[in-house]
Amino acid sequence: MALLTINWMAPSIGQNTSMNVLLPESSKPLPVLYLLHGMSDSYQSWLRLSAIEWNVYQLPLIIVMPDGGRSFYCNDPRPGGAAYEDHIVKDVVGYIDRTFNTIPARRGRAIAGLSMGGYGAIMLALRHPELFSVAGGHSSALGFHNPKLSRWKELQVGKDGDYDLFQLARRFVRSGKKLALRFDCGVDDFLIGHNRSFHAHLAKIGLPHIYQENPGGHDWGYFGGHIPDTLAFVKRHLIEKKGK
Repeated sequence: MALLTINWMAPSIGQNTSMNVLLPESSKPLPVLYLLHGMSDSYQSWLRLSAIEWNVYQLPLIIVMPDGGRSFYCNDPRPGGAAYEDHIVKDVVGYIDRTFNTIPARRGRAIAGLSMGGYGAIMLALRHPELFSVAGGHSSALGFHNPKLSRWKELQVGKDGDYDLFQLARRFVRSGKKLALRFDCGVDDFLIGHNRSFHAHLAKIGLPHIYQENPGGHDWGYFGGHIPDTLAFVKRHLIEKKGK
């Protein structure tokens, strides 16, 4: 497996940025997991603070770790704002499919993340079901942009409902589309309420998902300890189903 750091000019955000890629050796097209970082992190965090390389060793899966700043992976239409939603779904996904031997279809793409990145992963999957068939999150800020739950009102952008997961999930169910969805949270995490509320909401509206609570708080001991759960979920839906 190779580790690549890509430094490039991203058109959607109009600036130089970076991403890390874990690339297995393979002569066949591979599925891709886009793995998003949290608010206080960067594209380097999964590599530096978890055992992600060891966890995916010999797994036929490309891991892409882009940089999202403090954007919550949303498009910011305000003066000076950056379009990080477009950056991920257009710049990053497009670059990866053009550059590597991927499966360039939703059946070959998963997206997951932690905290801000967990919110971003599920939000992007709900808003772009044509791109992603699997989504997951650890200790996710699922109440971001929800008027009752958000702790980050100063970072909210867009129109009401554009980025509220509760409204996006309701629209997704009405669309009849499918998504393999899994998320978890530590019982001592300050975001446990967000996760329990979103889980209850999904159960109420009938969106199938897996939700788990585990011992732990909002830290890398928890994130790194449970990324194998997401990888097993992705493997089951992208790799094993593909094999069948």
